[in-house]
Amino acid sequence: MRSSLPKPLHPVCGRPMVAWPVAAAREAGASRVAVIVSPDRDLSAALPDGTETVVQPEADGTGGAVRAAAGLVRDAETVVVVPGDHPLISAPLLKGLLDTHRDAGAAATVMTVELDDPASYGRVVRNGAGEVERIVETKHPENVAPEVLATKEISTSTFAFDAEALMAALERLSSDNEAGEYYLGDVLPLMRADGATVAAYAAPDPDANLGVNHRGDLALVTEHARDKILQRHMLAGVTVIDPAATWIDADVEIGQDTTIEPGSVLRGATRVGEGCTVGPHTTLIDTTLGSGVTVPHSYLSECDVADDCTIGPFAYLRPGAAIAAGAKVGTFVEVKNSSVGEGTKVPHLTYLGDADVGPGANVGAGTITANYDGFTKSRTKIGQRARIGIHSSLVAPVSVGDDAYTGAGAVIREDVPPGALGVTKGEQQNIEGYADRKAEQVNQESEEDQTGEDS
Repeated sequence: MRSSLPKPLHPVCGRPMVAWPVAAAREAGASRVAVIVSPDRDLSAALPDGTETVVQPEADGTGGAVRAAAGLVRDAETVVVVPGDHPLISAPLLKGLLDTHRDAGAAATVMTVELDDPASYGRVVRNGAGEVERIVETKHPENVAPEVLATKEISTSTFAFDAEALMAALERLSSDNEAGEYYLGDVLPLMRADGATVAAYAAPDPDANLGVNHRGDLALVTEHARDKILQRHMLAGVTVIDPAATWIDADVEIGQDTTIEPGSVLRGATRVGEGCTVGPHTTLIDTTLGSGVTVPHSYLSECDVADDCTIGPFAYLRPGAAIAAGAKVGTFVEVKNSSVGEGTKVPHLTYLGDADVGPGANVGAGTITANYDGFTKSRTKIGQRARIGIHSSLVAPVSVGDDAYTGAGAVIREDVPPGALGVTKGEQQNIEGYADRKAEQVNQESEEDQTGEDS
């Protein structure tokens, strides 16, 4: 990956790569999930709650990884092994694998897919009766028989095992190969030699085999994951106008009859209610929208917007913004760590930082809450039904009472009582003849410049 970030932690649609197979296993019914890790990589912070980790002391192959987890295997009846860099494995595929495994009464069942170009994947070799004999690794194809290389059926490295049979085979596993590694697939012929059944589950989705070894692979699996996420939402009643121009993370929730316009990005733990219109060109990050919200051309991060609100266009809602039902936060409005009351209107060109605005208020264009004095941040309170005149500056900490007004251009440094009008007025002075004197000055400077050039 050429990265300081461990490969399993690279995100795929907002979720760490390794968390995808963990989530699939949980959904498929796994009672215990463990991730095998190297000694110098702590992945625990990126794993879903309740996920165990087991250290593989040295990088000695997939068989070595499962050997490191021998304690877990001994405590189990059925063990499913999934590569941590195959994020597109799904719960339905794992359930299909388990159903095949149980129906066959198998000691081991391997998930396979057929590829037109199997490249360097391990080939599934079957006998004349169609039974799985072994998996042949092809990292060194010059040492592999041509008829094996011609096989298009490959192992996805996802297996279901009878735990007791797996432990017996792991104890006899050899690293006598060119890589000097313990290959998990090599347990299959050992099981067959014991007279056990080895079965195969042909996965109906070839994406089950898409692994990640470099950033090109990461882009490919992200594209496939994004398509699946969009299909899931559309089948659930969400309109996505242009799927090719829409990005929705894995854990986003969207209600029915919501429309996602082109260029929109929904990330993290975002929740969108029913009947909303998001976009075009809107970003929502860890944000909750109620129902009936319209939010075009805007950027919202870690905020809450209640039902029937209108946001934007070109609004910026920062962390801690809470917009009550029916409110309007309009064009070029920025809201940070502030609450906006029910039905309140903040139509345009306003900054609300560390403020509480009551219901039914109206905040005029150009209003600023001066919340930071260079050392501390203080709050501003605007009462219900208050009217804040255009170009008002509210210097926190300050309060504008219920039904109060501020005049246009006011700089409010002291509390305005309920029902009062707060104004700050300096005398206007008109300087007669200013335009003529200014024109004369400009002409004189032009003549002096010309004289300088001539000389």
